[in-house]
Amino acid sequence: MEDLAYSAQRVVADLHELANFTSDENGAQRVAWTALWRKTRVWYRQKAESLGAEVTRDAAGNVWTKVAGESKEAVVIGSHLDCVPNGGWLDGCLGVLTGLEALRCYGESGQKPKKTLYVVDWADEEGARFGSSCQGSSAASGNLDVKSLMGRKDLNGVVFEKALEENDVDPAHMLEAQKQLAQKNLAAYLEFHIEQGPVLEQEGQAVACVYGAAGVERYAIEFSGQAAHAGSFPTKMRHDAFLAAAQAALDFRRIALKYDAVCTVGQASVAPDVVTIVPGKCRLSLDQRTIDPEDLEKMYQEAQTVASLAAAAEEVDVKWEKIYSVAPQLFDDHLIDLCKQAVKEETGVARTMYSGPLHDAVEMAKVVPTVMMFVMSENGLSHTKEENTPEPELKTGIRAFLRLIDKVVNQ
Repeated sequence: MEDLAYSAQRVVADLHELANFTSDENGAQRVAWTALWRKTRVWYRQKAESLGAEVTRDAAGNVWTKVAGESKEAVVIGSHLDCVPNGGWLDGCLGVLTGLEALRCYGESGQKPKKTLYVVDWADEEGARFGSSCQGSSAASGNLDVKSLMGRKDLNGVVFEKALEENDVDPAHMLEAQKQLAQKNLAAYLEFHIEQGPVLEQEGQAVACVYGAAGVERYAIEFSGQAAHAGSFPTKMRHDAFLAAAQAALDFRRIALKYDAVCTVGQASVAPDVVTIVPGKCRLSLDQRTIDPEDLEKMYQEAQTVASLAAAAEEVDVKWEKIYSVAPQLFDDHLIDLCKQAVKEETGVARTMYSGPLHDAVEMAKVVPTVMMFVMSENGLSHTKEENTPEPELKTGIRAFLRLIDKVVNQ
């Protein structure tokens, strides 16, 4: 990869080309299992095959693009072409199209890479239609709970099985992707993504090596008090479920600050939800994330404590329901070292960070040595039409990631 500047320009051109036919005034619309997503994949396949690459699809609907190397030992670059409704022009597709550029570079050199090189476009990373993220990669890692998806409907009432059938994927056979992955002799997995947060921009850094991904604990918390007339029931005598929930939510934020982590109440509902009635029930969601497993457990325990204290203060009851859980995932030390080298060579600083959001890399790290790289996001925005990385920083990130690919493939 001799002319990294030229390569970065080609990736940016591909990204603009993709955005031009998959976006409208509200943003990108490449939602998985839809007609536009299929059109996107046809576009991608045509580009890959024009380079002489071999393009196949596994049982979970993941698209694999291959250039054979001198060795059967393989390196895979992965990300996703799908996006959320009204999404951004970079989320997911940046990694796939930078991987495609790596294939293009090796093809133009006339020499095989030392290792076989794959680019994978994972199916339905976002989970936008059926609420299950990283479907394709979790099928390949063997961790997808297919049964839990059967019968689920999207907002238009389309059943999961029907949507996949429209895309020539049989849910009953999705986990066969695990065996297909094992046959690829993978030695490393690399993923390139926008940060989706404000940290790098705030620090004036364009790129960072990502050494792991945060664990997640997600709960529904219900406070139960007593509904009463808002006019006639004295304040000191009330059993107001909302006040207990509100105090707990404020305390959750204090926990997040204590551990330099995040605790998010993204949903809140009250019942009876009438302006003249003291809330008898209040239900909150709580999403807690950090990279340290011990801290994650402490955060949960402390959240339970403050919720119980808030409930006692208002003389209401509280109960917890677990919604989702995933352990923190650290990436491979050797690949982290190579990634830091690539970042430093391009920027002068070996910045590292962990990812708060989940990515396909978390699933791959369970089965193959893995590392990620982030490029900064303007104003920290993602999953919106305003999502952007300024072109100079975007090109810096692309060049750094191509350096990483070259190090891993040719070491």
